[in-house]
Amino acid sequence: MERKRIDEMKALKVKRQPSGAAVIKEEKTRQLEKALFEEWAATGYAAMNMENIARRAGVGKAALYRRWGSKFEMVSAVLPRVGIKLSRAKDTGSLHGDLTLMLRYLRALLRHRLVQNILPDIHAEMLRNPPLAAIVRTELQTGRRAQAELLFQRAVTRAELPGDIDVDIACDLVGALVYWRLIVTHQRADNHWLEQLTRLIIQGLGGQKTTPPQNPA
Repeated sequence: MERKRIDEMKALKVKRQPSGAAVIKEEKTRQLEKALFEEWAATGYAAMNMENIARRAGVGKAALYRRWGSKFEMVSAVLPRVGIKLSRAKDTGSLHGDLTLMLRYLRALLRHRLVQNILPDIHAEMLRNPPLAAIVRTELQTGRRAQAELLFQRAVTRAELPGDIDVDIACDLVGALVYWRLIVTHQRADNHWLEQLTRLIIQGLGGQKTTPPQNPA
């Protein structure tokens, strides 16, 4: 009986959190991540600092530094996780449907208030900040292009596109024109424009004229 009691006490000691140990709360982490992007959009990367991020999130600096030791460390961890799905490669059964969904998702992303402010700043900062550029190119751009490549590879398999298409140029087409219209020239990109772009990309790559599906969403 005494032996059993000793074993139970040992088990309790293993499960018990050390006295005074800080617990990383997921809710507070999400608050800090949201504050990061809000501060970035408001000030730009260069002027952004950890103290203002913590203040905007309504938490103490200790809670912020417990998770990330610097601004760059925070951005390196949060940016890829939050922004990695810059495009979707859902299989709708047709190139037209796949491409329409991807372009609509990109449009929704680029219409976001924070994204519209942060993206131009990222591209400007990349020219003078090689470590940040490496994160964006390896984690974000590579991920988006991989999704687009999958979309075009499926189209080739379905014989909707020639097997010798330049996939690299095709991937450029998916994002470049939507980005230019919404971020650079600040023009509208309604469904009619998006449909025209979808047809232009398909025909430009040597695909056949297609009839848009009834419900591409």
